[in-house]
Amino acid sequence: MKTKTKFIVLMVLALACFALSPAALAADPAQGGSYPNQNTAEGDDLLFSFTTDANNTAMGFDALYSNPTGSDNALASWIWRITGNLNNKRGSHTATLLQNGMVLVAAGGEGATRLASAELYDPASRAWTVTGSLNNARDDHTATLLPNGKVLVAGGFNLTSGALASAELYDPASGTWAATGSLNTARFDHTATLLQNGMVLVAGGEDGGGNFFASAELYDPASGTWTATGSLNTARDDQTATLLRNGMVLVAGGFDGGGTSASAELYDPASGTWNATGSLNSARDLHTATLLQNGMVLVAGGFGSNGVSASAELYNPASGTWTATGSLNTARAFHTATLVQNGMVLVAGGSDSNAILASAELYEPASGTWTATGSLNTAHADHTATLLQNPIVVLVVGGFADGRPLSRAELGRGRR
Repeated sequence: MKTKTKFIVLMVLALACFALSPAALAADPAQGGSYPNQNTAEGDDLLFSFTTDANNTAMGFDALYSNPTGSDNALASWIWRITGNLNNKRGSHTATLLQNGMVLVAAGGEGATRLASAELYDPASRAWTVTGSLNNARDDHTATLLPNGKVLVAGGFNLTSGALASAELYDPASGTWAATGSLNTARFDHTATLLQNGMVLVAGGEDGGGNFFASAELYDPASGTWTATGSLNTARDDQTATLLRNGMVLVAGGFDGGGTSASAELYDPASGTWNATGSLNSARDLHTATLLQNGMVLVAGGFGSNGVSASAELYNPASGTWTATGSLNTARAFHTATLVQNGMVLVAGGSDSNAILASAELYEPASGTWTATGSLNTAHADHTATLLQNPIVVLVVGGFADGRPLSRAELGRGRR
């Protein structure tokens, strides 16, 4: 699965899904404008209706809506609608919410091609606009919003150069990219975390030649340079990295060159060192990790020792231990997980052992359970999900399905 073969894994799964069950993949909108999983929408800009109770006559995607239980705390289905399509089909890209509320989508893969193009989504107009292209085409890179409002893209992979050390900055004011200091180690499938001191920690990754990295480095926005910091105890890629409330960074799981890892470790910015913490109950990579409102970290899904996993677990920073929590309804990897306003976690899309998925589900921390919610209109894997400034609206973009990259973008809306 490693050294750029995860793309092949996705394609095999996607083609299997297409061959076995074409109906499972949502098609483009019908001629009349209606969409799967929505109700009587006619045309891209029109709203769709749904059943409400007697006390609320809200109609349409943009209206506040009720649920039939009448309880403000009850789970309500997320509703998804198609929004403007990307100008380029892409997967393994990045999506970054800018300080002005727009979303920057950058680079990624379009079939065998790596992209340098970038585009902006405007939530007000629900339209995509081309912005300046990166200096280097890449996918499997990272993108980090800096305190000054610029976006740092680092590393990644392209077919000409392989693993990349280059890094560049996007300036929303000019819509242009400028080269900044290069990484000390060319890498992709790494993590990048904005620390509380404003520096960016890059850790792990691989070079595509079978070398997996334990090295880590820090980017200083003031000088535009990278400096080596303490190395991980375990070399890994496709891990997760989560900034904890105490300022430390939790790295969990990943692929360590020999297999999927259950190990986890903490980076201390004060000392620049990593220390082992409790191991996951289940080894996994290509999973998600989400910091909950209570300070715990929810890890869900991914590839495990026995294939795609439905298990989930919670990390407690106070004890440094992991505890099993309710399992996903559907095993998945290459999915997204988004903390939404009510403290729940929305997981969407991904792939299981046989198919690219359109399903979505919500995790409720109070009960430790997952509940199925409205499905995406199109199956997506290796896509992005961005919580907009409206904290009950999530933008899902691109990814892969039916053997090809997607230009499809969707907006999901929950209840307040």
